[in-house]
Amino acid sequence: MATGRKGSIAKRLTRMNMLVSATVLLLACTGFVAYDLATFQATLVRNLSIQAQVAGSNSVSALTFDDPSAAERTLSAFHLAPNIVSACIYGPDGKAFATYRRDSSARIPSNPQIVAGEEENHWREHDDLMLVHEIVFQGQRAGFVFIQSDEQNLIERMKHYFTIALAVLVLSLIVALLLSHFARRSIAEPVAQLARVARTVSQEKNYAIRAVREKAEGELAELVETFNEMLEQIEERDHSLRTAHNELERRVEQRTGELAAANKELESFSYSVSHDLRSPLRSIDGFSQALLDDYGDTLDTVSHEHLKRIRAATQKMGLLIDDLLNLSKVTRSPMQREAVDLSSMAQSVAAELAKQDGQRQIEWVIESNVQAHGDSRLLQIVLDNLFGNAWKYTSKHQSARIEFGLKRQNGSSAYFVKDDGAGFDPEYSARLFGAFQRLHGAAEFPGTGIGLATVQRIVLRHGGRVWAEGAVEQGATFYFTL
Repeated sequence: MATGRKGSIAKRLTRMNMLVSATVLLLACTGFVAYDLATFQATLVRNLSIQAQVAGSNSVSALTFDDPSAAERTLSAFHLAPNIVSACIYGPDGKAFATYRRDSSARIPSNPQIVAGEEENHWREHDDLMLVHEIVFQGQRAGFVFIQSDEQNLIERMKHYFTIALAVLVLSLIVALLLSHFARRSIAEPVAQLARVARTVSQEKNYAIRAVREKAEGELAELVETFNEMLEQIEERDHSLRTAHNELERRVEQRTGELAAANKELESFSYSVSHDLRSPLRSIDGFSQALLDDYGDTLDTVSHEHLKRIRAATQKMGLLIDDLLNLSKVTRSPMQREAVDLSSMAQSVAAELAKQDGQRQIEWVIESNVQAHGDSRLLQIVLDNLFGNAWKYTSKHQSARIEFGLKRQNGSSAYFVKDDGAGFDPEYSARLFGAFQRLHGAAEFPGTGIGLATVQRIVLRHGGRVWAEGAVEQGATFYFTL
């Protein structure tokens, strides 16, 4: 079992706890500082407004009696406020009447404006806060007061808050790290122990191992118990499977012995058929022929016919015995797989069939370079039977066409032998490959009904399948795969 690429669950749990704690603290500190700064700025504007109102009230008489020095004395009180950079009293015409500067670099605006309908206006310029307040005396505008304040207090306040937030963050992370250590003992270690047990079980296939629920509590304890129950069920199932496997092996060994005994009996039966049964048949056929030779002149026509039928029956029985023996050999003989040129083999089979009756008009269509991998001796029997079938069932036609080739069928390569002869009823196609199963009478087409059964046995031994397609008087096509 592969271990995690990002470390153990304990380390990931610690990192997650630290990350969550840091994120929450940062959000809380950011919100707190933002709220306090907004409140502080509103307070600063309000204080400047009050200072402007006081300065304006104290400057009314100076504006009324055109006494700039008195107004300047009023503004000079701002030197007690270190945040005031500059101040100015303007007349009702907007011209500067009296000024105050903390230093010579302080700038005084030439003609500050107030939005129509308002008594006061403030704005930010660079890092300073500007405020203009209207001076009203007896309902008439007497002038304006301008005050410029820096944000040094705001900057100091921000530094102070940053220091506090950093200290709180560090302290909180230390506390979170300690809490993670306890959480690691109560959560991560039981899970890690469970993972080690699972890895050991997977590697050693030892289902007798159990996880220990020493430090597990709550859902983790339930998880450990469930895991142990699962291991117990797997152990019982594994034991049952081993028992069933041993029983299956015992039965297979028993069935193999029975099969070997049955094969031995079959071999004995084949020997009896080929010797014990064949000898009486030869005697019946031989003595029947002797009767015809010795007493043929004294026998009537009916006796002649009876003896001919006896001989035909014994000869047919001999053919059946030969076919059964061949079928048995096909089933039991060892296979030797090799590359086989089926096209060349098909050409040879066609040439041998054509020699049997040179008068028949047969069009042979054999695809070239058709290769296969199998037992050449058994594949020769397959083509002999399939071509022999096509030759036999086209014999009633004046001319015939027999084809051999390779075709893609259901996603795999299928070899085929096709003819345009008598064909068969598709309803009875399942009977084609059974031993002694015939869809045509022996008088119409001779044969024992063993050929296609032999073909099927050989194809099955090659791990393939065989099937046929056809219709009455429309020919038949036999397919097989290897």
